Amino acid sequence: MTVTDRSHELINTAAQAAADKLAHDIVAYDVSDVLSITDAFLLASAPNDRQVKAIVDEIEERLSKELGAKPVRREGDREARWVLLDYVDIVVHVQHSEERVFYALERLWKDCPELDLPEEAKATRGKAEEHAKLRAAEEAAELDGEWR
Repeated sequence: MTVTDRSHELINTAAQAAADKLAHDIVAYDVSDVLSITDAFLLASAPNDRQVKAIVDEIEERLSKELGAKPVRREGDREARWVLLDYVDIVVHVQHSEERVFYALERLWKDCPELDLPEEAKATRGKAEEHAKLRAAEEAAELDGEWR
């Protein structure tokens, strides 16, 4: 099997929406050969719960307005640590950066082909790692200040 044109359209629109809301490490996989329930997965992350929610809201709004697509299922809303949007053709996972590292969905799907994404989405690769380093440096500086 292969990813349909509709799935590509959904993935690209969702990836662009996520990038516009400053999501980190946006990646999409063609899972059509290993799963019969969907064509593709889109993964994105953010450093805090509020941003996870903003990314999810933007994806939903853009897919609805631009492509007339509404999710058949939405899970994980309350905590906004990992929100799943199921559009049947694609499944979107927006995770808090800590969940993204812990669950490492990329490892599960590493044998599946990666889908090409808009440039803005590709540019988000490595942002979570940059953010983590910056955060660690801030915390170290804070601790250093407390010890003086």
